[in-house]
Amino acid sequence: MIFVTGGAGFIGSNFILNWFKSSDEPILNIDKLTYAGNLQNLLSLSENPNYFFVEADIGNSVKIQSLLDQHKPRAILNFAAESHVDNSISSPRAFIETNVMGTFSILDASRQYWMNLDSELKSFFRFIHVSTDEVYGSLKEHEAKFTELSRYQPNSPYSASKASSDHLVRSYFHTFDFPVITTNCSNNYGPYQFPEKLIPVVIQNALKGKKIPLYGDGLNVRDWLHVEDHCSALSEILNNGSLGEVYNIGGLNEVRNRDLVIDICELLDQLKPNALGPSYKDQIVYVEDRLGHDRRYAIDSSKLQTQLGWHPKYQFRDGLKNTVTWYLDNQSWLDSISSGAYRCEK
Repeated sequence: MIFVTGGAGFIGSNFILNWFKSSDEPILNIDKLTYAGNLQNLLSLSENPNYFFVEADIGNSVKIQSLLDQHKPRAILNFAAESHVDNSISSPRAFIETNVMGTFSILDASRQYWMNLDSELKSFFRFIHVSTDEVYGSLKEHEAKFTELSRYQPNSPYSASKASSDHLVRSYFHTFDFPVITTNCSNNYGPYQFPEKLIPVVIQNALKGKKIPLYGDGLNVRDWLHVEDHCSALSEILNNGSLGEVYNIGGLNEVRNRDLVIDICELLDQLKPNALGPSYKDQIVYVEDRLGHDRRYAIDSSKLQTQLGWHPKYQFRDGLKNTVTWYLDNQSWLDSISSGAYRCEK
């Protein structure tokens, strides 16, 4: 069995869904079910005898220790995190509590569990800590991409909290020989992303005839990674990654925010033309920039590609069309979030 924390969130739920496409090894999903946790993402697994769910906070060390002792996992993948930068600016405390203190709590409980395993089980155990490229700060236009050796320079309360958690994880390897691996990924996109992030916001606002907000001059650059590519990388790292290492996971798709928004509008023009006639692009409005808005992120994934043979499957244009189509085909999922009905799944 493996544990997945934060498995009702966007990336965690996609990881679980993808896991069961090729494996019948059981998963215990541990999720606090904050506003961004949505069990509807995993309804297709309701009859799967190898999928289990427990509502719990990773900061509850007593509960986590009990689950570890009861289920005896061979690995933990820690997705649990507060992740929306805007929220970290307006309400940073939750990010410190979950991303720093929560990570510390489950890390230490896992170490205590691992120490008591017999030597064979101990050698197989892994703790995979899922982090972000935002810990590296911001790049200039022609500056080299982030590598695993890039200096940490977080610029938001969110990225600072994730940087702190990365350092804790690193320290447990070097101090206690605890078998950790850290991953730092670029911006994810794909099905089941909570509609507070850029791509689902654009889709939802466009279809509702609302303004499509674009921060600042719209020229901020992000490297976009399809969530299924992220999940395949994590599976490869779990199975073959080296202990104590850091692996950067990128999609090899640097795109300016303005170009991304225009691309989404043009796809919607093709797939679901505006009943009122004009292009969805007419709904784009430039708004005051986010505080401390990083200019550019770009990930160098060559270490992962060279050492483990992983490569992203999705070309960005195809992945974006796939994503827009998914949201068009799953309007009820979006509507349940807008109405709050998804919370009834708790």
